Amino acid sequence: MKKATKAAPRRAAPRKNNNSKVERMDPFRESPDGAMTTNAGILVNDNQNSLKLGDRGPTLLEDHFLREKITHFDHERIPERVVHARGAAAHGTFQVYEPLGHLTRAGFLNDPSLTTPVFVRFSTVVGSRGSTDLARDVRGFAVRFFTEEGNFDLVGNNIPVFFIQDAIKFPDLIHAAKPEQHNEIPQAQTAHDTFWDFISLMPESMHMVMWTMSDRAIPRSFRMMEGFGVHTFRLVNAEGTSRFVKFHWKPKLGVHSVLWDEAVRISGADPDYHRRDLWEAIATGEAPEWELGLQVVEEKDQDKFGIDLLDPTKIIPEELVPVQRVGRLVLDRNPDNFFAETEQVAFHPGNVVPGIDFTDDPLLQGRLFSYLDTQLTRLGGPNFHEIPINRPLPAVRNERRDGFMRQQIDPGRANYEPNSLGAGCPFQAAMGEGGFASFPEPVQSRKVRARARSFFDHYSQATLFYRSQSTVEQNHIVNALRVELGKVETPHVRERMLAHLANVDRSLADRVGQGLGMTPPRELDGPLNRSIPADANVDDYQPKMNGKNGKRPIDKSPALSMMDTVKDTIRTRRVAVLAADGFDGDGVALVVAALEKEGAVVKVVAPRQGPLEALDGSTRNADFSFLNTVAALYDAVYLPGGADAVALLAGNPRALCFVRDAFEQCKAIYATDEGVDLYADARPTSTPHGRPPEGAALVNEEGIVLLRDAPTKAATTAFIQAIAQHRHWTREPSN
Repeated sequence: MKKATKAAPRRAAPRKNNNSKVERMDPFRESPDGAMTTNAGILVNDNQNSLKLGDRGPTLLEDHFLREKITHFDHERIPERVVHARGAAAHGTFQVYEPLGHLTRAGFLNDPSLTTPVFVRFSTVVGSRGSTDLARDVRGFAVRFFTEEGNFDLVGNNIPVFFIQDAIKFPDLIHAAKPEQHNEIPQAQTAHDTFWDFISLMPESMHMVMWTMSDRAIPRSFRMMEGFGVHTFRLVNAEGTSRFVKFHWKPKLGVHSVLWDEAVRISGADPDYHRRDLWEAIATGEAPEWELGLQVVEEKDQDKFGIDLLDPTKIIPEELVPVQRVGRLVLDRNPDNFFAETEQVAFHPGNVVPGIDFTDDPLLQGRLFSYLDTQLTRLGGPNFHEIPINRPLPAVRNERRDGFMRQQIDPGRANYEPNSLGAGCPFQAAMGEGGFASFPEPVQSRKVRARARSFFDHYSQATLFYRSQSTVEQNHIVNALRVELGKVETPHVRERMLAHLANVDRSLADRVGQGLGMTPPRELDGPLNRSIPADANVDDYQPKMNGKNGKRPIDKSPALSMMDTVKDTIRTRRVAVLAADGFDGDGVALVVAALEKEGAVVKVVAPRQGPLEALDGSTRNADFSFLNTVAALYDAVYLPGGADAVALLAGNPRALCFVRDAFEQCKAIYATDEGVDLYADARPTSTPHGRPPEGAALVNEEGIVLLRDAPTKAATTAFIQAIAQHRHWTREPSN
């Protein structure tokens, strides 16, 4: 079979020949050139007027072109996804580093020379299509591999666990998280009573709560998120040997977040921040990259880690099972059309290729039905797989016919199998020809509505996550819980949540309670768990604080903290240069050149947009004014010299606010010459180090570089290193 090398399964666009006849090379791709036609291809010679009885008379029903146009307009919005409605996507490629035949027979994981096209969609979960990118939320991370054996969809999130253990609770979870039904408030937020009422009655959610209240829920960029398959899957090799696997995506740029204050301000200044960031990075050639990682567990070892691998509210700590990095994902092409691709892509966890299989994870089992079923409403019927973005590379041959929006034309009489009238086609692939075969896992049990006792440790991994965070990250979790629970109006819901937090970590509960003016109860009032059988011995199901079998396999997991992530690059980081007429042109040129050489994106912000005149008479264009941008949209700030420019900026309250916000948001700041005075004037408190004397440079642990002189290579390098640290948390005020 010919290897897949294109970034998507499509052919060239239609084009015209010299005789103005359309040379149809792809009937599903519209040409932007040429005369307008109806949907039937008939030329339109008046797109300005409807057909009327007289120029002032009634419009005629006969006007089929008007009806076609209006009908299509009336229906050009399809129902948005109930969850993951707001998304952004990109095309790219995946290549495995070395053959993985010892683990799986999946073809795309066994040929390092094979370039597999991919389509990746990132999304928020709770909000609608019109909500902000910076909501505190889980982020979807769905990857479609267009393999030679068919589509493989790894439909995951940027958090490795989930709120619930069984899919039967998913509608309840989403109903609780969505805007409250009596007033449709709030949008894209979980900071309301119904969500926390539900969560406070579902102890299994406590681990996920720690993740969503952490900085993982407000990422700096889609390009700076980890991705996870969430569930435990199986890898099956050619000999039929099965191993358990958890999938990871590790970003080359590291895992970074924004402060909550930044998220709130970005939501107002640019609610499209994440989708714009992804689009612009790819458009400028800064293709984001991830490595595919595998945590592989032998069947015989599935019980050795103190957790049940089928429980989607649990992780395997990387210190116990290291993540093997096995391949490279690159996103290098933006979609041509948002609706046709990003909106109409239909991912499905059931799209797996031979060599990858499922486990009995009850949340995964429910998803295998739900994702397929939801497309029937969203995309108009059973033929959504024929939409170009959903088509696999191999030809589709089966007896499924007709239905709304059918595109494939099936010749012949026989639409059933087996048959003799169609030469037996399509026929079953012979064993050994590469078809999918489910792993023959032995199963012998009774039909019950129950949950394994091994699923009832709801707190130990929540504790592990919280205690693995740095002091700064723990502070952010505390503040996030104060914000969320502070908006809950029902006292007993807050009390229940504080009791759960006490089971996670007593100091966490005390600190959150202090912010709410409440004292956490010493223990929960009963198990508060609706999944315990009514006739069960409750003592058997009480929370196990030490993990499965009374053992806690690990007390801290450094891999769960973002503090030790990649901090050696400033590629694609946004840097604001604050300038006005009379700025130091030479200094700005030197600093901008150094930043851009390292891959940063530099924007000039001034009191007004347009050309600014430098001291030497040269000009530089201001990209933004203080009216249409804010410090939260940048990762660092440079304040150049120039007495006249600094005087103008010092007299502008918005400029002073810009610098002050950058300082409070813990960003790297570089000031040279008179720019040092602007920095000192804008700081929320007097500088502890004063104003450096002429010619002296000060670089301290706060990420501040001050130089009472023109910029130098050494000071600029120090600024670049400070940006690479992402944020300088020592400047953050204590709780």
